[in-house]
Amino acid sequence: MSPNLHAIAAQLTKDLELDRAPVQISYLEEAPVGVAVHPGGAPSVCSFFAEGSTRPFYAGLSEHEACEIGAFVLGVAPEGEVGARLMGTVGTMQKEGYLAPGEEAKIPRNASPPKFVAYGPLGSLPMPPTDVLLFARPKSAMYAMEAAGGSVPMNGRPMCAVVPTLNHGAPIAVSIGCIGSRIYTQMGDDRMVVGIRGDHLEKFANDVRRIRQANATVARDDTARREASLHPFRVVPPRDP
Repeated sequence: MSPNLHAIAAQLTKDLELDRAPVQISYLEEAPVGVAVHPGGAPSVCSFFAEGSTRPFYAGLSEHEACEIGAFVLGVAPEGEVGARLMGTVGTMQKEGYLAPGEEAKIPRNASPPKFVAYGPLGSLPMPPTDVLLFARPKSAMYAMEAAGGSVPMNGRPMCAVVPTLNHGAPIAVSIGCIGSRIYTQMGDDRMVVGIRGDHLEKFANDVRRIRQANATVARDDTARREASLHPFRVVPPRDP
């Protein structure tokens, strides 16, 4: 499966003009063989997303619990020490006016967490992706949304909620990110995240190629129309007296 995923990764990188590799996320019930384990110490779940664009690795559930919000989104029950940290963080965010009261209950999250999660550049892991994330410019996100051919769910804070949005059934989802994700992943101000459910990946890549070609045709027509509108009349220079 990896050779095909490598080809899809190369195609998406070209068609969507990505400067980070598409990131594969694979939920697992057992630790994968032949994949390096993360050394730990990641400050957030979205940090794993950024690291996954450069190298393959896996992390156990406990490594994700350092990020109380990310762990909640991943499906960890808000109980015990993690739950206490989560309530403290949510309380602080509400006090500062960052979150509205009750907003945390509306955040998409998995019904239950995986035991392990593998991350890596698309095609670098010996298992299929559960989901794929792209760090994309708005224009590339436009192509992705047009390729979807219908309504695409979009979320903001927290950025990691784009993953359970996919796992709940959306084939494509977009996140404009959150301030934490931009700090932890060093995601530029001109970037957002496009998520693709793993079983929809091949169709998505084909649809992106088609919509890019269609956009090229429309762009030529619109460019010609704009240029014509800028010069509707020919200016005749005055005659010498």
